[in-house]
Amino acid sequence: MKSILHSKNILFISKYLLVGLQVLFLVSCISSQQVTQMGLAEFQNIKEKQKISKNQTYKKQVERVSKRLLQAMGETGEWEFVVFEDDTPNAFALPGGKVGIHTGIFQITKTDAGLATVLSHEIAHVLQGHSLSQVNKAQGVGLAGLAINVILLQSDADKQTIISTNQAYAALTQIGFMLPNSRAHEYEADIVGMQYMAKAGYNPAEAVKLWERFADYNKKKGKSTTPEFLRTHPLDASRIKALRQELPKANAIYQRSKS
Repeated sequence: MKSILHSKNILFISKYLLVGLQVLFLVSCISSQQVTQMGLAEFQNIKEKQKISKNQTYKKQVERVSKRLLQAMGETGEWEFVVFEDDTPNAFALPGGKVGIHTGIFQITKTDAGLATVLSHEIAHVLQGHSLSQVNKAQGVGLAGLAINVILLQSDADKQTIISTNQAYAALTQIGFMLPNSRAHEYEADIVGMQYMAKAGYNPAEAVKLWERFADYNKKKGKSTTPEFLRTHPLDASRIKALRQELPKANAIYQRSKS
């Protein structure tokens, strides 16, 4: 009897998970203009709270490399690149053409080509609309979850079923939807960014070298060994492999840029 009730409970939960996922794939609520405004506001907030670097060497290198990348791409929009005092080797991009670079990244970029790898990756995130995609998907996840709970309440589901359904939905959407989507965006920014830098006349092979240096850095620092399916970003080895596979295409672009 207990196993029968357990089976019915699983079927009950699965039914409402399916409803939620159907809602999830139909929802898209935020416009690109709204996401851009959110990005502009967030970047301004970061500039007010974090110390902006006064290192002229870093600043001039960022100006030089970013200008060359944007010119090669024919990108005429308003972009802003700011170097922040932060030892963490990182960079980030926000909608509206806002890019932040941590001073810690320069220990890994080393050269203009290395920095071009990082900046072109961040530019690709912006131009490929990754933030809009992520925000809409997160919005969809939230609304689908709300739909599940409304249906559960209307069906007089017991408390444990509601809790179990919500836990299953959260795990399913995070591991099976949001995280893979985030990793897909990272792969795309890597590949598209490598094409951007090649078009600007930077050797795309330097992108592979940059990520090899990043892998060495992470290994020395004993970074997390979390499995890839639980990460927002691909493993270093995975993205290096993907870049190597795409290198011939980027090399062709690079050769054309020199002719």
